[in-house]
Amino acid sequence: MEKTARYRQIIQQIIEQHAAIPVSYGEVELQTIFDLQRDHYQLVHAGWNKNHRNYGCLMHMDIKDDKVWIQHDGTEVGVANELVALGIPKDDIVLAYMPAYKRPYAEYVGG
Repeated sequence: MEKTARYRQIIQQIIEQHAAIPVSYGEVELQTIFDLQRDHYQLVHAGWNKNHRNYGCLMHMDIKDDKVWIQHDGTEVGVANELVALGIPKDDIVLAYMPAYKRPYAEYVGG
């Protein structure tokens, strides 16, 4: 399987696993957003908790230049750890939410 296609499959698997976890408050749903043409992948929450609107991005990843760019990680486990556990090498993971000057000091590729 082509590298990018495998990365797409792994990213979607991780997002779908997180989307399957029930929300424990309010009337909030988790929505998966997969843009396969442009390689953007998100998990967002949307709904209401009592009288308060609840909306935001829990996870956002892109594939650029054969690498997985983690734009946002709202998980406790750390999506980079999940990507590695499913076979994506650390050299192919960019912590895009981290300032570029700090990335070389992280255990993942500098981007």
